[in-house]
Amino acid sequence: MSDTAASGRSADMRRMTFDDNALLAVLYGNHDRHLVRIEQLANVQLSARGNQLAIAGSADDAAVAHKALGGLYERLKRGLSIEMADVDAAVRFARTGIDGGDGEGIRTRRRTVQARSPGQRDYVAALRERDMVFALGPAGSGKTYLAVAMGVSLLLAGKVERIVLSRPAVEAGERLGFLPGDMKEKIDPYLRPLYDALHDMLPAEQIANRLESGEIEIAPLAFMRGRTLAHCYVILDEAQNTTPMQMRMFVTRLGEGSRMVVTGDPSQVDLPGGQRSGLADAIDTLKGVEGVRFVRLGAQDVVRHDLVTRIVEAYDARDKKNRPDGR
Repeated sequence: MSDTAASGRSADMRRMTFDDNALLAVLYGNHDRHLVRIEQLANVQLSARGNQLAIAGSADDAAVAHKALGGLYERLKRGLSIEMADVDAAVRFARTGIDGGDGEGIRTRRRTVQARSPGQRDYVAALRERDMVFALGPAGSGKTYLAVAMGVSLLLAGKVERIVLSRPAVEAGERLGFLPGDMKEKIDPYLRPLYDALHDMLPAEQIANRLESGEIEIAPLAFMRGRTLAHCYVILDEAQNTTPMQMRMFVTRLGEGSRMVVTGDPSQVDLPGGQRSGLADAIDTLKGVEGVRFVRLGAQDVVRHDLVTRIVEAYDARDKKNRPDGR
């Protein structure tokens, strides 16, 4: 790939030349949908002719589009695929001036999972390096998804023997007796997001086999009491709905050769009567403990529908306005 640029005071024209025509159809997308998306996000005009692509826009916007397209092309040359979310991520990284992605990403059986924002990249680095990671952020910021991907990757590589996935089964109380069905039927609806993430990483038959063998365990938080979790990868999801006692119980389950990830959204606490969240308590108690890493994700890390990002920002702005200190 090569490129040239000619710029004026307020406009910029860049041309990129690609050396592998076979990759261009994938880079551009069906009916040039990837190019259209980059035009929308980067506020540029793209014109493709043969193996050349012209980028027109302001100097800053053209530079963003150029960097994003170059990164996507290099991704294809490494044998990786491109989805629309990858296009969005490439522009997001280019806007920050930070090199995108996480190298080769997190490899699972069904896909290679990439960090899609600077915050997610820091989170993935923490998952690789630390034995205990707290991920704090809004819905759609990748807290649970990336944690499950890392767990599956480590299990497939033989670096852990089991994955244990847990979350409070009912808003803080874990009162399951009144629900119909056996125990599995009672708790499955609360654990469905964890199942959904697993099905993105592994074929269904492998999930069933590993659940049956105990290599993957999905259980409500109450089932963790009294256990020592050794040589496994442990995730506690929706941790904002734990009590301080439950959180203390959970984090002290960490055994030899294990890693633990705690995810939660501090703004979505469902505890009754203004009870203090175990997640908030852990943030205050463990923030200075060596080996524990806290990663904070924000609206800029949301990788769901664009509207979700705007919704999160609107709620954050409302909450900030209503706080006495305005912060």
